[in-house]
Amino acid sequence: MAYVNNVRTAAPGFAGITSFFAGLSERYARYNVYRETMNELNELSDRDLADLGLARSTIKSVAFEAAYGN
Repeated sequence: MAYVNNVRTAAPGFAGITSFFAGLSERYARYNVYRETMNELNELSDRDLADLGLARSTIKSVAFEAAYGN
């Protein structure tokens, strides 16, 4: 015969709220990295970007990769 045990270690309401705010905080931090990277790269001249091996059209994808790692 099989038995199933379901044990919860924290109250579902509190754990849900905590994970919600943790996720929200992480999303905000990643967006800040994206925004700061975009701003810094947009301030560079075309020559500086070329020295880095970037084109102005790739700034958005580079910033996205820096923030989200994709």
